[in-house]
Amino acid sequence: MGSDGKRKKRGRKSKTQTTLDPTTSTINDEVFSVNNVEIVNSATPTSANHLENRRGRPKKRLRRSPEKTPPLINGEIGVGTPVEGVARVVPAMDAVVKVFCVHTEPNFSLPWQRKRQYSSSSSGFVIGGRRVLTNAHSVEHYTQVKLKKRGSDTKYLATVLAIGTECDIALLTVNDDEFWEGVSPVEFGELPSLQDAVTVVGYPIGGDTISVTSGVVSRIEILSYVHGSTELLGLQIDAAINSGNSGGPAFNDKGECVGIAFQSLKHEDAENIGYVIPTPVIKHFIQDFEKKGAYTGFPFLGIEWQKMENPDLRVAMGMKPDQKGVRIRRVDPTALESEVLQPSDIILSFDGVDIANDGTVPFRHGERIGFSYLISQKYTGDNAAIKVLRNSKTLEFVIKLSTHRRLIPSHVKGKPPSYYIIAGFVFTTVSVPYLRSEVHISLFPFPFCLYFFLIFPMTSLIIS
Repeated sequence: MGSDGKRKKRGRKSKTQTTLDPTTSTINDEVFSVNNVEIVNSATPTSANHLENRRGRPKKRLRRSPEKTPPLINGEIGVGTPVEGVARVVPAMDAVVKVFCVHTEPNFSLPWQRKRQYSSSSSGFVIGGRRVLTNAHSVEHYTQVKLKKRGSDTKYLATVLAIGTECDIALLTVNDDEFWEGVSPVEFGELPSLQDAVTVVGYPIGGDTISVTSGVVSRIEILSYVHGSTELLGLQIDAAINSGNSGGPAFNDKGECVGIAFQSLKHEDAENIGYVIPTPVIKHFIQDFEKKGAYTGFPFLGIEWQKMENPDLRVAMGMKPDQKGVRIRRVDPTALESEVLQPSDIILSFDGVDIANDGTVPFRHGERIGFSYLISQKYTGDNAAIKVLRNSKTLEFVIKLSTHRRLIPSHVKGKPPSYYIIAGFVFTTVSVPYLRSEVHISLFPFPFCLYFFLIFPMTSLIIS
């Protein structure tokens, strides 16, 4: 009790978000060295009076023998030495850049005009070959793209090399040699496993400097890519992904990039659910661009299929007890597969990999994944062997994979809509973006028009 009769209480420090400042190198007892190695020493005090502020008897500090003293490299403790801490590789923070883009969306009602410009900011990172990766929706309908490095006040004009709408990845470059000085490219790692730690780095809302959030891999499966209206392999993590994190890398404990942050789940019953584009999809995009000089897209089978988990349905389709597969409900007439595949065919295997009755294939030890993953590993123009069951007979076909050409395209790939004007009428190509932009369609040109409202399924997935 003090002289005033009041008891003093020890307060708790408020939690604050960790924001890296380019002018400092020490943050919360974590030392960032120049060789991207972090040594966390929990036994060393951060200040001289640290022991004095402790309550009780101070502990005796052990004296280190000369033969166990770690070597010094440039005045710092050597990497991998048996010190009282944990050696961990720090991600290449300097390779993460901020992307500034000026967008000009097309006006589908007046296709010869464009809408008003607006600006956005996102994240990106440097890879080999003097190139930068970011999200496709970050530079969608771009007019101008600029990049700014960490700790720099200069914005460099960037050139867009390729945009992958399906996988939501864009490839950029900068012609100014000054931009590449002192920047080391990011190295890619393997596909992580469940519970592996990940660190998302980028420039989200809430500040201007670089920000870091950490979490673990909580799920690996085929995800719905909102921007491209496709389904590809994706990672679900519990690290915070906010607006502006789009295009930022996700690192593992080795400092290797394992994905690109691109969207999150916003729902009243969900918390801390973010999604990352994994390295297999990223490498597919880069190799596709390097092989063909342009992005050609991911191949898809133009079919609709259903599961064969019902035993009566399998008997009705003439399947043997040891046969498994999925049934084709519909074949897209515009797809190349329509020449060999038919409705009610049972797909037994794809490229020699047997398909289960629920449409999954073996993925890794103890894991299964949708068989569309096998298709996404192929490139446009590759051949694939498909084994089907038709009228109780087993048939094998070799088909040529291609991108899915729909009658009504789900996106315009950043291009302005084409149109044709004749006798006062404007004809334009129907597409999903056009239908979404037109809330109503006039059916009769009378003063009292009737309107047909288009209702689209709403999704909770949003791009960050």
